Amino acid sequence: MTQITAMFVMLVLYGVLPAAGLYLGYRGIKKVTAPKMLAYKAMPQLGYIPEKSLPVDVKAALTQINEKGEKLRLIYGDTNNDGKIDDSDAVNETYITIQNLMDRHVPLAVADYRRLHDLDVGDGALADSTKIKHSNVTGKEALLDVLSTINTQFDDLLNASYHQDGQKLLATNRYLQKRFNSPAVNADIQEVQKLTNSEDTVNSNVDIEALEIPTDASGKSANTDAKNIKL
Repeated sequence: MTQITAMFVMLVLYGVLPAAGLYLGYRGIKKVTAPKMLAYKAMPQLGYIPEKSLPVDVKAALTQINEKGEKLRLIYGDTNNDGKIDDSDAVNETYITIQNLMDRHVPLAVADYRRLHDLDVGDGALADSTKIKHSNVTGKEALLDVLSTINTQFDDLLNASYHQDGQKLLATNRYLQKRFNSPAVNADIQEVQKLTNSEDTVNSNVDIEALEIPTDASGKSANTDAKNIKL
């Protein structure tokens, strides 16, 4: 081993490897100790907010809005029923309203509450206990009222979609009943039954004739040998 090779090995062993170990350890500790962020598929704008910064009831309301909003996006956005929302779907006013609620109004309301919460330099209870001037609600209650209004609106949309699709099923059933109970269809069914019955009658006659044993002029069997009976 040459002197240059030995110096290179020493550099790797005592320089690069320890530095890499320290860096990876730092990244691992930072990842483990980092606060858990909010994760809502229908509202990715809230992904920068730590879960601990919001009360439990607020997070519960956001979870409901996220689940209902995701369903409504597919109901009113996936107009061609291909399982995805893309340029081939027709955008309507209801879908735009749903998107605005999840992309703009909910994140803004949460941001306003967090600003009220951060105004308190103490334990952060200002937004949870102090009434807003000229009102009878706290900052937290005001946020919950906003989320409750959106939740109620989403419930109304889901309920309307249920009854609308249900009416489509009822209309389809009425159409099919009318279509298959029409005189023309009944006549076709009766004609098919007649043809089937006539074919059964012909087949039964052929079977009977095939089993008849020929007789002579006196009425006796011309040949009673079973070998001469042709089926």
